[in-house]
Amino acid sequence: MPIINKTEFKLSKKPNKQSKLNNALILELENKLKSSSDGLSQDEAKKRLVKYGLNEIKEKKTSSILKFMTYFWGPIPWMIEAAAILSAIIKHWPDFYIIVLLLLINAIIGFWEERQAGNAIDALKTKLAIKTQVKRDGSLTSLPARELVPGDVIRLHRGDIVPADVRVLSDSEIEVDQSTLTGESLPVTFKYGDIIYSSSVIYRGEVEALVFNTGANTYFGETARLVQEPHSISHFQKAVLKIGNYLIILALAMIALIIVVAILRGSPLLETIEFSLVLLVAAIPVAMPTVLSVTMVIGARIIAKKKAVVSKLVAIEELAGVDILCSDKTGTLTQNKLKLGVPFCMEGFNSDQVILYGALASRLEDKDAIDVAVINGLKNDIKDDYTVLHFVPFNAESKHTEALVADKNGNQFSVAMGAPQVIIAMSHDTNKAMEGVSKVIDEFAVRGFRSLGVARTNKKNKWQFVGVLPLFDPPRSQARSTIASAKQMGISVKMITGDHIAIAKETAKQLDMGTNILDANSLNDLGQSESEQVAESVEKADGFAQVLPKQKFHIMNVLQKRGHIVGMTGDGVNDAPALKKADCGIAVYGSTDVARAAASIVLLAPGLSVIIDAIKESRKIFQRMNSYAIYRITETLRVLLFMTLAILVFNYYPVTAVMIVLLAIMNDGAILSIAYDNVRYSNKPEIWDMRKVLIISTVLGVMGVISAFTLLYIGERVLSFSTGQIQTLIYLKLSLAGHLTIFLTRTHGPFWSNRPAKVLLFAVVGTQILATLIAVYGIFMEPLGWGWALFVWVYALSWFFINDRVKMLAYKLYDNFRINIHKK
Repeated sequence: MPIINKTEFKLSKKPNKQSKLNNALILELENKLKSSSDGLSQDEAKKRLVKYGLNEIKEKKTSSILKFMTYFWGPIPWMIEAAAILSAIIKHWPDFYIIVLLLLINAIIGFWEERQAGNAIDALKTKLAIKTQVKRDGSLTSLPARELVPGDVIRLHRGDIVPADVRVLSDSEIEVDQSTLTGESLPVTFKYGDIIYSSSVIYRGEVEALVFNTGANTYFGETARLVQEPHSISHFQKAVLKIGNYLIILALAMIALIIVVAILRGSPLLETIEFSLVLLVAAIPVAMPTVLSVTMVIGARIIAKKKAVVSKLVAIEELAGVDILCSDKTGTLTQNKLKLGVPFCMEGFNSDQVILYGALASRLEDKDAIDVAVINGLKNDIKDDYTVLHFVPFNAESKHTEALVADKNGNQFSVAMGAPQVIIAMSHDTNKAMEGVSKVIDEFAVRGFRSLGVARTNKKNKWQFVGVLPLFDPPRSQARSTIASAKQMGISVKMITGDHIAIAKETAKQLDMGTNILDANSLNDLGQSESEQVAESVEKADGFAQVLPKQKFHIMNVLQKRGHIVGMTGDGVNDAPALKKADCGIAVYGSTDVARAAASIVLLAPGLSVIIDAIKESRKIFQRMNSYAIYRITETLRVLLFMTLAILVFNYYPVTAVMIVLLAIMNDGAILSIAYDNVRYSNKPEIWDMRKVLIISTVLGVMGVISAFTLLYIGERVLSFSTGQIQTLIYLKLSLAGHLTIFLTRTHGPFWSNRPAKVLLFAVVGTQILATLIAVYGIFMEPLGWGWALFVWVYALSWFFINDRVKMLAYKLYDNFRINIHKK
């Protein structure tokens, strides 16, 4: 359990003015931890290290071997493995080798892509400080941060990463960069008694602090725990399971029926079981996981050329279906760089002068973000006309910088820049300055700007307030157009930020995102049993401000429960849990290791336009996978129903076991080329409509059965072919019709509405030339001859045109049915 309940404290965005209360809290905390301002003794620290453990994040690791073995577990792998075992029992070794090879390929692809995703917890650990100054036995010593325990007193300096959750013990104030934890773009001021959470960075100042939570009990540790939570099964995996289960159940039912009828008829049982096994091999989608995985792998390479690296393959399918994109603000929608706005000027001064005096009170070599922004605001090199004689840097007590400067004529004067109230207090005309400045500062605050006061000394060497410099984090140049493009593609973009609501609203306004920004603190029941009203407000909001990592995580959860497929972009530690929780987590350019490891897709170029390119490509990949799924179900239905009905009705095997194996090998071999097919992306999010997939597949499958029985009738009753010739005739027809089916399933409209890729066309033509040669010359079967082979080609193509019209009618009827149901 945590030493201190985190719900007692909230991240302070303003200095706590209740010093007496803070003092009482510190005394209470020191008593609770049995500590003091002198820290702990070495002996006590060792005891606590045993009790509380190391100040580090423990990770859950799974053996690589066990992880690999999970790819052989599940409904589809079970049936494939059962088919392999049966093949070995009856010594059908070609079948056995093919089945095992496909099973291994699928497992290796799945295991490798997951291994490449990396370990988010390793990345999180790198964010912790390595060394820290700790008081032990009353004196400071440098120790590894992992050895810190609750009750330790540590000293923090500028640039230090805070190694644990601490409370400030010093009277002086400091500024802390919390951007990687909360998403706030500007440093936050802390003073005596305030809490600083682990992984924050000291921006300015120096303090002593009391450690009260370490390791997994820290706020950072809670973030790590959220990242470790297992990701729910993807929509792609659910679709594959549904397809697999449907085909397996159908195959087992048909085969059971065949065996029962064979027993009743007194047919040779071993021959029936052997044929049933071959039929099972043809029916089970052995190659389906491999084909879909290869399609995604090839798609991932294409997306990589768009500067987006896919670390988890299923993210491609998830990205295609994203209808809500939750975007972190700082560094994602904005540049995460301070920029100078239009200054407010006192009477007698202009904007250029206010900026100049602010720039003279800044020092570029300190690489301070504020100083850099002010100096970059100069329109020319006028600062070079002045010489800085003496410079006093910013400190937490004075809250301003100050410089003595001389112009090119040798005239000397002083300039100062800092907190407006401090600069006003320095000025001799305080009352006059305060009249308009307070209102201006309030207006800047409403717009999300940070204000800096600027003053200079006059000829009487008295300080004179000259104006206010507003600073803000500007949006990225392409962010607005990217958001507009996302909306055109049916994607709602929501901002999620740890910044103040005023900053969030101003940024959203500039990006035309809508200004319905909710304060996350108002959503108190998130993560518990949120009410319908709260869930609806989350769904309708344009964005969220003052969001903590846990709240980001739960916002994802609420949206997913409302039936949305959610994408999340981010770049910092604070985004990691949400990136992990989202259906598709996207780490933007320049992200921390934590964000990249937790995300499914990592962008290698700045800006959000990369995401739009990736979404377009992912929707194309989805189209290819959907086409294959319909094709695979259609072919399985066609073979299963035709074979079963032929055996039951006519007591006749229309094809041999060898023919079935040849059909399975050539069909699945050629269909791999669908990964390169030409497709058009949809302007709506893509989701697996399994009802539509199964209905269209069933319609095409039944049409295939009708055409096959018609040919069987012609061969037997009209042409009076021998059994061997009929089997060759049916084999060639099933092979041709099967491959032509892919040209039906790849389009909703006429098959010619979208030209297929050359590689797909050549693969189909090539395998069918081979199938024709096998039938013509009788390899593994009775020869058919060129004349009857040509007849089968004409017959198959004729039905192809008929099936294309039937397919279009089926789509039209289904879509009209869905529209009518929706209206009701």
